Amino acid sequence: MKVNTKSKNFYHPAKKKNRFLTAVVASESGEIFELDGYAAAGMAGSLLTPLMIEDTTEMPFGGELMYLPDRIPILFNLKAAKCEPVKHNPYAPAETIYPVAAFNSPGYVNAWVSAYREKKNTHHLPLFSYAAVGWYRGNFRSPIITVDREKRQDLRFMKRSDVLKGVERMQKQMPANRLRAHLEKCALEYGCPAGKNFFLGRYEAPLPTARRCNARCLGCLSSQKESGIHHSQDRIKFTPSAEEIAEVALAHIGRVKKSVVSFGQGCEGDPLLAAGVIEPAIRRIRAETRKGTINVNTNGSMPDILVRLFDAGLDSVRISLNSFRKACYNAYFRPKGYRFSDVIKSIEKALDHKIFVAINYLNCPGFTDTPQEVRALIRFLKKYPVNMIQWRNLNFDPLRYWKTMNGVARHAKPLGMVNIIAQVREQFPHLKHGYFNPPKEKF
Repeated sequence: MKVNTKSKNFYHPAKKKNRFLTAVVASESGEIFELDGYAAAGMAGSLLTPLMIEDTTEMPFGGELMYLPDRIPILFNLKAAKCEPVKHNPYAPAETIYPVAAFNSPGYVNAWVSAYREKKNTHHLPLFSYAAVGWYRGNFRSPIITVDREKRQDLRFMKRSDVLKGVERMQKQMPANRLRAHLEKCALEYGCPAGKNFFLGRYEAPLPTARRCNARCLGCLSSQKESGIHHSQDRIKFTPSAEEIAEVALAHIGRVKKSVVSFGQGCEGDPLLAAGVIEPAIRRIRAETRKGTINVNTNGSMPDILVRLFDAGLDSVRISLNSFRKACYNAYFRPKGYRFSDVIKSIEKALDHKIFVAINYLNCPGFTDTPQEVRALIRFLKKYPVNMIQWRNLNFDPLRYWKTMNGVARHAKPLGMVNIIAQVREQFPHLKHGYFNPPKEKF
């Protein structure tokens, strides 16, 4: 399988001059500041590069800056023209400094992660993605690629006062519905954008259902056992009835044009394990209306169960993968009771049933953009003509992730996320790229 190995966005000092982003670092108290004499650096596996204005974008609204404790920033020394670790503030030698990273908004893919080294006995980073970031003429900039411009999760359109009005409205409409009450917690306590959208009556509504999962993903947001990592949100503690699910879904479909309702959320396990209530819920919805898009986000571990949901009226499926190589998939998902071949079989059956198929592609620079991974992706897309790739930044400690992946497979020098996305667009012009589940009107 031929892969274009000519990278276009790595540092070439003869071609680019005086267009560096100034490095930003953090003090022990968390104060973020510029560091004159140094440019910000990005990292992808073993590769390091200074950040250039041409390869970065102003941080989108909703992004957040984070400093990384117990780590040493790697910066580009402008005078020496090289990347190097910088433990202390050169202008205040007694001051220890720390790396800074950007957690960018949905719809943007990280091209480089923040460059740093770990100190001894360092703990895992929390479950976020860690894009490189720098400062240029009054703005923070980050090396990101835009894949979806939709404002579905733009916090500017999610005023708390409006969410509270929606909560009150739904309490009156379905007072005894436990799923509605669970979504209140998601929206108001965890700030879940999907939960907020349900109460605001816009775009996609979540239908969390499954208490259990048959994978042990390294970056699971709702369950971390013996990992030393704190999960981001509590998993749903009950299984809503088919009636409760249908009531929430029909309320959303009834008031939202081009609506989507989705099983498989960050606050649950895998929905295929709750098919006993999901299947009749879908049938209840479809007995009432043909409007709305019913979607399931899943690991695709149970192809026969998935077919039952197709027959019930499911419109689309999004299947999560971090790799199209079995060893790397298994190392991240750590499946219990299913195999990688089952995931591929689910994709085959969905395509056979003419279901809209999206791949929830969990990507991380330094792994996803290696030649081995790109070859596997292209080989998969040629054999299985799925409809869409949803490019998702992997929310996991990048150094620990690279170590895990390098422990199960060999990887050459990364090609660059910009280059591989461009290559996939060129070779598969009909493949949709994005972040959000589309309504069937856009299939």
